Amino acid sequence: MSKKNPTDNDQGVDQETPFLSHLVELRDRLLRIVGVVLVLTIALMAVANDLYYYFSLPLQGYLPEGAKMLAIGVISPVFTPFKLALIAAFFLSVPYILHQLWSFIAPGLYQHEKKLALPLLVSSIILFYLGMAFAYYVVFPLVFEFTSSFASEGIDYRPDITSYLDFSIKLFFAFGVAFEVPIATIMLILAGITTPDSLAQKRPYIIVGAFVVGMLLTPPDIISQTLLALPMWLLFEIGVIFGRVMKRKREEAPADEGQADEAETPLSDEEMEAEFDQAIAEEEALGKGDNTDSSDDTQKD
Repeated sequence: MSKKNPTDNDQGVDQETPFLSHLVELRDRLLRIVGVVLVLTIALMAVANDLYYYFSLPLQGYLPEGAKMLAIGVISPVFTPFKLALIAAFFLSVPYILHQLWSFIAPGLYQHEKKLALPLLVSSIILFYLGMAFAYYVVFPLVFEFTSSFASEGIDYRPDITSYLDFSIKLFFAFGVAFEVPIATIMLILAGITTPDSLAQKRPYIIVGAFVVGMLLTPPDIISQTLLALPMWLLFEIGVIFGRVMKRKREEAPADEGQADEAETPLSDEEMEAEFDQAIAEEEALGKGDNTDSSDDTQKD
């Protein structure tokens, strides 16, 4: 039977250790995120009913005079405000969530990548909140005015609180994600997947695609579809402009910047192991040389 070299097991343990440490760090950061969301949810539950009232204001103005929203479900008066508190806690904790993710991936990036990724990360947070604000202050009033105008005299227009919440959250996500179009455009350009000129030539297809996405992500009415498609198109144009500028600056940057970043980047596990083995071999060679010299001196004496 062949004997196993003990160093093989040691190398396997050394290779597994960094991976396990990354998993432990990821677990800790996920637990922090869950803890923050739970704390915010508990805090918002104390004012959940008032929170839902202000959340439903875009619809309240278009209800018939003296009418109120309905709670059809048995536990809707309790479950719906709790669901809103949970979702609001998640939205409020988005900067903290992205900060934790950034702290996890930042050590593996080059210096120039950090300088590029951090502004994009901050911009994505701002654009996501702008998309939600645009949906609340612009889209909701127009959609509810359009919907309520179609209610005939024999129809009592009083939406259910759960249906309103589901409808609103869907629009929040749709507009929040749609406002990320400039970030996606800039990343595609900087990654070399496409060019600003190529995107400009495909503008007609992108406009049609924006309306298709608006049709899929919004309720079946032409107003919300158009209000989502037009901002996506304008944001795409903004992304192409900024992508062109950032690509030009990147091409004009000195080439030695990337070399300096590579020099500052820590070695991988395999490179560190190779350097370690080489250092041990050199040390053993020096030790053998010292022993040979000492034995020669002894023989001379």
